[in-house]
Amino acid sequence: MSKLLVMLFATACALSVANVYYAQPLLDALAHDFGLSLAAVGIVITATQVGCALALLLVVPLGDLLDRRRLTLVQLMLLCTALLAVAAASSALLLLIGMLAVGLLGTAMTQGLIAYAANSAAPAERGRVVGAAQGGVVIGLLLARSLAGWIADLAGWRAVYLVSAVISLLMLIALRRLLPQSSAPAERLPYTTLLGSMFTLLARERVLQIRGVLAMLMFAAFSAFWSALVLPLSAPPYSFSHSAIGAFGLVGVAGALAAARAGEWADRGYGQSTTRAALLLLLASWLALGFMGHSLWLLILGILLLDLGGQALHVTNQSMIFASQPAAHSRLVGCYMLFYAVGSGIGAILSTAVYAAAGWNGVCVLGAGISLLALLFWKLTLRHMPKTACLPAAPLYSSDGAGA
Repeated sequence: MSKLLVMLFATACALSVANVYYAQPLLDALAHDFGLSLAAVGIVITATQVGCALALLLVVPLGDLLDRRRLTLVQLMLLCTALLAVAAASSALLLLIGMLAVGLLGTAMTQGLIAYAANSAAPAERGRVVGAAQGGVVIGLLLARSLAGWIADLAGWRAVYLVSAVISLLMLIALRRLLPQSSAPAERLPYTTLLGSMFTLLARERVLQIRGVLAMLMFAAFSAFWSALVLPLSAPPYSFSHSAIGAFGLVGVAGALAAARAGEWADRGYGQSTTRAALLLLLASWLALGFMGHSLWLLILGILLLDLGGQALHVTNQSMIFASQPAAHSRLVGCYMLFYAVGSGIGAILSTAVYAAAGWNGVCVLGAGISLLALLFWKLTLRHMPKTACLPAAPLYSSDGAGA
């Protein structure tokens, strides 16, 4: 695969996933325009995450049945329409419907592109290509807040979704010209059978169950922080602009990129040790975040620890889950990301409600409690993990340079 095509997949993943997170630094503006209370405005993020869950359960599996190229282009056209609907929303109900559609289509595009990249790559380069696509997801997720804040300060929150619709249209033109033809599915399962097999995986795969719950708790803590951060920073004594608040997302990029080696450590058999370290970092981050009122440097330190611990756990989870069922990667990632969507939605709505009742200190207690629960859950379930999930993976290449 050419470097241009690899970059195209990574960029498309970043731009697609960013749509799911644009609303987080805009919650105060949305609450003002639609008459929502600070306790209730978290429902906007929850609606987006409901869309994510529906995409993972019902739409992402379509990549195993339909032509991936055509499916990707149709989804992107629908995403442009959903972004325009959000920008034009005239009531809270229409806003929530639009956010649900953006969450559904943005997630379907992101996960579909990752599967597309893996399907298009040669076996010897698949890890590099998928790694680049996943890197695009992380960068898009974190930079979305900065971009949204900057545009909102210049032209209002509606302009964020108008600009994204234009970017999506340009991306549609590029993907239509450059995406390779996709190979036919190896197995033509009926759609209902394909969906049913996902429930079977959820019911039977112990590694998926345990690592999925860890992901749900981790993303609940992650979402609790990012959904509530705009509320204290936009109020006195800080009164920061949306672009300044969004810029804190740039801090998280360093932590997330530093966590990229976690998958390599898991491949070497250190998945549980990496998990322990990640969960301890996640818990420690809330101590620094709790002192935000005394020092913004402690806020920056807390964001670094939060993103480093969270992304290290995320990468380790995926490495261990993919090793459990090599023949079902698409369905496994769909099942795993369902836990993520549930956790993100719960964290968003809990954090804004807690902030309204107990302020920023209440949010930090909530986040620390969720992180501690994740650490205790990991400790209690450690003995239930299959031994094979903790073993090093086979080498990618043999000593003579041929693929293993």
